[in-house]
Parts: sequence; structure tokens; C-alpha cells
Amino acid sequence: MSQPVKTRGPEGSIEKAHNSIDTANGSIALSRRNFLKAAGVTGGGLVLGVSLTGCLSRPALQTRADTLSPNAFLQITSDNVVRFYCPRDEMGQGITTGLATIIAEELDIHPQLIEVKLAGVHADYVNPGMGIQGTGASKSVREHYTQLRQAGADTRALLIHAAAQEKGVNPKDITTDNGAIIVDGARFQFGEFAEKAAKLSLDQQVLLKPSDQFKYIGTDFGRVDAVEKSTGTAMYGIDAELPGMRYAVVKHIPVAGASIKSVNEDSIKNMPGVLHIKTLPTGVGVVAERYWQAKKAAAALEVEWELPELANVNSAQIKSDYQAALSEGGEVGVEQGDLGQGFAAATTVVESEYWAPYLAHAPMEPMNALVRVGKDDAEVWSGTQMPQPMRGLVARHAGLSADKVTVHPVYMGGAFGRRSFMSHVIEATILAKETGEPIKVVWSRESDMQNGVYRPASLMTLKAGVDENGKISAWAAKRVGGNINPDMMRTMLPAVLPGLVPEGATNFVADIIESFNESWSIDSASIEGLCENYDFPNREARHVTVNHGLPLMFWRAVGHSFTAFAKEVMIDELAEQAKLDPVDFRIANTETNPRLQNVIRLAGERMKHLEVPAGHSLGFAAHGSFESDVAQVAQVSVDSGKIRVHKVVCVIDCGRAINPDIVKGQIEGSIMFGLTAALYGDIQLENGAVKESNFHNYPILRMNESPEVEVIIVKNDDAPTGAGEPGLPPIAPAVANAVYQATGQRLRSLPLTLA
Repeated sequence: MSQPVKTRGPEGSIEKAHNSIDTANGSIALSRRNFLKAAGVTGGGLVLGVSLTGCLSRPALQTRADTLSPNAFLQITSDNVVRFYCPRDEMGQGITTGLATIIAEELDIHPQLIEVKLAGVHADYVNPGMGIQGTGASKSVREHYTQLRQAGADTRALLIHAAAQEKGVNPKDITTDNGAIIVDGARFQFGEFAEKAAKLSLDQQVLLKPSDQFKYIGTDFGRVDAVEKSTGTAMYGIDAELPGMRYAVVKHIPVAGASIKSVNEDSIKNMPGVLHIKTLPTGVGVVAERYWQAKKAAAALEVEWELPELANVNSAQIKSDYQAALSEGGEVGVEQGDLGQGFAAATTVVESEYWAPYLAHAPMEPMNALVRVGKDDAEVWSGTQMPQPMRGLVARHAGLSADKVTVHPVYMGGAFGRRSFMSHVIEATILAKETGEPIKVVWSRESDMQNGVYRPASLMTLKAGVDENGKISAWAAKRVGGNINPDMMRTMLPAVLPGLVPEGATNFVADIIESFNESWSIDSASIEGLCENYDFPNREARHVTVNHGLPLMFWRAVGHSFTAFAKEVMIDELAEQAKLDPVDFRIANTETNPRLQNVIRLAGERMKHLEVPAGHSLGFAAHGSFESDVAQVAQVSVDSGKIRVHKVVCVIDCGRAINPDIVKGQIEGSIMFGLTAALYGDIQLENGAVKESNFHNYPILRMNESPEVEVIIVKNDDAPTGAGEPGLPPIAPAVANAVYQATGQRLRSLPLTLA
């Protein structure tokens, strides 16, 4: 196997005494497979009902006699290296620290003393909440919380019993402390008992700690990847290199869905360093000795394109088409109660229309992939949220079975859903197979901005009524726009069925899904959050699918990123029309949602005590997503038509916070990401092509524009819920509501622009 030159490198019923291990004979045999079944990893298979080819018959970790590897997540060597294989991918969100903390808590060792490795592809690392090995949807901590605690507790028990046998004492008389086994007051390293523990087994799961004994969960400490990332030794996909590697840059199709009519290879074949010119599904790949040589040649390459219908479309037409589609009935996605009776009971009725544009993901690290394809095997280095599907894509395009492909996990410089879509990996694989050389494909910022995937644009209407008691009596919602599911399936089906289904068949299935979404069902991501959170006894959500062909993909917070904007601006407008305080109005209409009601109350109390300078105004919004509840207060000023956000107060209930400092960092990042979209984000089409190309015309929030952010984490002993995405949805409506207080203008379109 090649190596890169650069190596930058449930509580409740089980809350009993942690040392409660009662096995008289010292045989403690819960197999790795039974452990995984008990922890919920292996039950259910993939979403598509397909198993991971070629990996079910072998363990996830290589073992040796003097190494304890009781499950797929932990290894303890005889020289006292405690190693955790993190099943989720690190893209800056701090998941390596979070999951290491969970397993370290029950193992009883400080997380910073653990060597953390990103796990390779194996069935044992499937995300239980996704049915596939992938990272996203703020599921990582909540899905692995109990599972990894159990893995740590069982491993600790094995070490204790090994020590008991070696020292001739009762296991009950042994304790642990921060990576040490304590026998009669003497401290021994875990590694001293690794070889003996490797020969033991468990016949039952060990009881977990009660939460009042936690040492590390709920405590602030530095990230486990901080040293790597601050010293430049952390290895990202863009760092990977191999001997004999060639660089490739793709001249991409100018409009999604276009095809190649002709290529004039003579236009660049004599340019310095150019080695190969190859046609690809996404354009024409230029392979050269160096990246800059490939980039210059790709820019100069003369290509004639066959343009699709999308080439006749611009942004104004898209919005016009959506407007026309509002008159259609659409498909019903949510229906409860009787809208007619609800509106009849209303003393105040408000109807408004809301717009959210296409958005790019724009992660700091551009798309890249290094692929080596040999006669009988292949390897890939690329930061991805979907390592198992990536392996499937390499296998498909290399003509190999999936078990012959090795995925080398690397860090990601941001993702936000973008790294679930892997056309750059396909490009590198095809070029590596056809040239017989390791190929590193690197996309420029312009390539990613103009040839990537996008958050769907949305036109939404809301009609709501409030009765004489200040209760929302009726709520009718409709959304017009494209769906994510068809494009996701076009990506995932070839990936998870690498050798079983031809490309045409997967496209056929994706087309069926698209037709199904248009006529029979609704993609849940298209309307999620649109009529949720509040006490809506009579509610309805409809959807009209209008798709112009721009590829769509998950974007941070997915549907909540646009539906919360519409919902929370409408809630404020309803409160005003009913002559009620916006915070009190929200509290009165969340009786059936006490957790959201609590964060609203807490944020409202904090809002009352804020010192608001002259010329500043406050706006409020709240939203529940990814099983977490968030309320935000935005302090805003408007000067000469420019909106400036000075401070944001955010109250979040995300269950138990594993590392509060990382949760705060995620909320701060979500708010900055959401503010960028709220104030600037807008992908425009001209003749089907994306106009924006880099940060000069698709700006991000600058440091001097960034507000002070105060994060208040509600103390909660429930299991953890999402933290990476829930902080984003409320920020745009909170700012819009503050702008209304400042100017009297109700902004219902994103990005927020004053007339």
C-alpha cells in the first residue's frame, strides 16, 4: 500500500456504582460483534438496504497478541498507547474531541492523553442515524453517545479483570484514575495489562457511570487536534502527495447539464508540463507535471459545448417561474386539524411571501482528491463526509470491487454539506485509471463556486391567524422550489452500489425519485421547520416542485436554513398585528413544546437586561432543529442603508454538552455562517451559468463586521442533541426582526436589503 510523502500528519436505569462488576470467575465475553449489535450499530443496514461490500468478514482493526482491541473504537498497546478510532469525520466541528471525551469518560482517562485516529471504511463505523458511514445532520454525538460510553466502560472492565488476575486480588478492590490501574495504592499503566486483557472476554455489558461522577463530560478543555492544527502537522486532503504524482485541473462544463461537442487539443498540447488531455463527465481534464501548469492549460483549452435547457434561464426567470407556481395546489406534506375552522376563529389574519436564494457552500479548503489506481487495487486521499460512498465511487470508476479500495481519512477544511458530493473524486479516479499515474485533482475557488452544488432557492407563502386569546388558530404554508433528494440519489446510488448497477440505471432511479417528489410525495428537507415548533392546532404545509436543473445538495441546517426565516418573521408580524409582545407571544404559543418555550423565556429575560445604545434595535427569533432548541436576540443598527449586527445572544438547549467550549464555538460559527448568508449570500444565474466566482462577488463576513456573540447553554442532563447546525436558522429572522424595529421596513427576502 502506498504512503503519502507528507504525513502532516443510557443512564436512568443503569445509573449505579461505576465499580459494580460482579464476575466470580474473572471471565467477563461480550464479543465485538455482540457489542456492536447491542450498541445499535449493525442493526438495520444501509438506508438503501445494501451492505458494505467486502468488509463484513474482517475486523475493523488489525490486532496483535499484546494489544487490547475489544471493539472497533479502542486499542491499548503494551507500551501504553491508548488509541481511539473516531468513526465520524473531522471537518472543524470538533467531533474528534467530542467523541474521544465520551469514550474517555468511561475508560477513565483524560481525552488529551488518547491518540485519536480517523477511522477507515468498515461496517462497524456506520452512523446509526444515517444507515451509512457518513458525517452530517448534527448526528455524530447524539448517535454515538451511549455506544461509545459502553465501549469505554467495557474496555475498562477488561483491564480491571486482567489486573485482578495478575495481582491476585478481587476486581472490586481495584479502581482506576486517569489512565492508571490502582491496586492496593500502587499505580499501574493500562498498557501493563493489555496483553492479558486481550485474552479475556465479557459475558455482559458493564454498568455505566452515573452522571454525577463525570470527570470529563461537561468540562471545558482544549481540542485533541489543537497541536496538529496549530503546528501545521495535521494532514488535509490538499496536503497529500505520492511519488510520481501528477496534477490535474478540469475545464468544467459552463452550465450544469452541458456536454462536450468538440475539444481542440492542439490549443494546449505544447504548453509547458502538459501530459494528458482527457474528456470527463464533468468537462475536460488536463494533466500536467505541476498544478499551475495544469491550471493555465485548462484555462487556455478550446472546447465547444452542447448547452442544455438551463442555458436559457436566468435568476429573474427562476423567481418568476416560482411565483407562477404559487397558484398550483401542490402536494400536502403536513396536515392537522381544520384550517377553515382555524381561520374562522381568528381575529387577526396575516399573509406574507418570503424568498431565499441559491447559496454556495464555499468551504475554505477547495475540493481536491488524490487517487492511485493499480492493477488490482486503488487508494484515495480526500476529505469527505461520506467515506463509504467515496470508496464505492472509486471502485466503480476504477473497475474494482469496493474491498480493493483503501480510503485514507484526512481532515477537512470545512464542509457544510459540500463534501457529500464527490465529482472531484470521480475525476481523479478516471484520470488515474486512464493515465496509469497517481492523479491529484485540485479545484480552484472559481471552479467550486461555479461548478459545485447549491442550497435550493425557495419561495414561501405563509398565511396565519391569531384568535382573541393570542393563540395561533391557523397556519397554512407553501414552499415552491427544487428538491435535494434526486441529486443526492444520483450521487449516492452509484457510490453504495459500485459494481451492481450500471450508471444509466442509477440515473433512471433518481429520475423516478424526482418525478415522485413532483407528483406524489414531498422531500422532507424541502419543508422541514416550516410549520413546526409552535402550537398549531390547525396547520398545513404544501409543496410545489419547480426544478431548473441546477444541482442541489445539503447546506448547513438544510431546509431549516430558509424555513426558519419565513416562520420567525411571520411570528413577529403576527405578534405585532395582535398587539402582543413578540417574546410573550412565542411563550404563549409553545405550551406543547416546553424545551423551546424555556429557551425563549431565558433569551427574553436576557433581552430585557441588555444595554442598548442609541440607534440600536433588538430582534428576536427562536427555532428547533436537529433535536435542539435555540433562541436568539440580535442587536442591530442601520446606517445609510447598511445593516450592522453588533451583538447576538444565543440560548441553546442541546441536551448534555460534552465540551461546552466546543458547543460555544459551533454556535459562534453557525451564527457567522448564517450572518454571511443573511447579509450577502446570493447565487445568481445568467444564461444558466453561476455569475459569482470568488469572495470578491460572493463575500463572507469579515472580522471587523463580526458581532460579539454570547452563548448560554441550558444545563440539561438529557442525552446530547445537535450542536453544529441548530445555531444557524434563527439568526436571519432575528436580524430581519431587528431591522424592522429600527426602520419600520419588514424584510421578507434574503439577503436582507433595505429599499
